[in-house]
Amino acid sequence: MPEGPEIRLAADAVQDAIAGKPTTKVWFAFEHLGIAADELTGHTVTAVETYGKAMLTRFDNGMNIYSHNQLYGVWQIADSGDYPDTKRSLRLEIRTADKMALLYSASEIEVLGDEDIADHRFIKKIGPDLLRPEVNVAVTQARFHDKKFARKKLTSLLLDQGFLAGLGNYLRSEILFVAGVHPDKRPMDCTPEQLDALGAASFNLTRRSYETRGLTADDETIKRGKALELSYRQYRWYVFNRDELPCFTCGTEILKIQAGSRRLYYCPACQAA
Repeated sequence: MPEGPEIRLAADAVQDAIAGKPTTKVWFAFEHLGIAADELTGHTVTAVETYGKAMLTRFDNGMNIYSHNQLYGVWQIADSGDYPDTKRSLRLEIRTADKMALLYSASEIEVLGDEDIADHRFIKKIGPDLLRPEVNVAVTQARFHDKKFARKKLTSLLLDQGFLAGLGNYLRSEILFVAGVHPDKRPMDCTPEQLDALGAASFNLTRRSYETRGLTADDETIKRGKALELSYRQYRWYVFNRDELPCFTCGTEILKIQAGSRRLYYCPACQAA
């Protein structure tokens, strides 16, 4: 499933392609949204916002398209009328005179009025979105210190969108590594310094992944990885997808385990129990 940085990058692409220009066609694959399609056609997209892994395409008439990619959804941008050659199912089309934003394979698409956004079942439950401008390191650190989350295992907490919105599986492994925290721990098992480190890593790695289009390792680590002739997949992350390879920090072999039925990677030396 795409994580917060990937959804924000998709939102940027949609906004760059169609915002500020009146739509010539809005089409939904779902019959019950047909009336909304007519009401949106001829109006202008004013902004494309993200709420964790969900996207909100906002129009100048007070209507909004809510979409969640789930596991298989993907946005594509194309010239108007020039549909990509794909076997995916088209679920949403927003067309202007020169560009189209096309959402394939997603099943969670709704139309909301401005007044409905705050009470939407997903939006109202998510935690601070790590890519929104009002969120900073102090906000994320406070979440890890909040006693209502103290007893939940970190491997579950870091996937809980009600805790911090936008985190996912690769960021989970990377955050625990950068903070030097073993995956078996809960916030209550951590020192205040470790909780601060988890908050800082959550914020900084999410922002770095967005800004670099998928890198979480720092520039020096990437430089070393290239010098060792590692593949992009082997140097873009500190530990994720690097099982059986040496840790960039200490040389210990990276381990792969299952946590919550999803794969997790960690260094048993740098993240000692």
